[in-house]
Amino acid sequence: MAKYLLLKHYRGAPASVNDVPMDQWTQEEISAHGQYMRDFADRLEKTGEFVDSQALSPEGTFVRYDGEGRPPVTDGPFAETKDLIAGWMVIDVDSYERAIELAAELSAEPGAGGKPIHEWLEVRPFLGAEPSAMECPHR
Repeated sequence: MAKYLLLKHYRGAPASVNDVPMDQWTQEEISAHGQYMRDFADRLEKTGEFVDSQALSPEGTFVRYDGEGRPPVTDGPFAETKDLIAGWMVIDVDSYERAIELAAELSAEPGAGGKPIHEWLEVRPFLGAEPSAMECPHR
């Protein structure tokens, strides 16, 4: 088994097929989207492939160490994170191909008008779990 991060972006990836921003969806469309995500996670939990899933708040702060005895330096929030990263799902699957299959299925979650979003998801292996060059043709 290898863990993969399915990373959802607000911006930065190619546009989705159903590219209506969520702030323009009806409450019913938002509810249907959330239910699809919960049902997907529940199904993967039953197969042992689900690890974690989180949606992120748009608020955030950058923090860095500023030297011994000094308080941390903070700044932000910056658009680089809050506008790009919407959330993620961590899966633990038998192969790179299975990770791609699940990401494609998750990409079909409903959006505006109840139609699938067909959004682009970034699939990233955890360090130490990288697929071999034979498994990943784009490396």
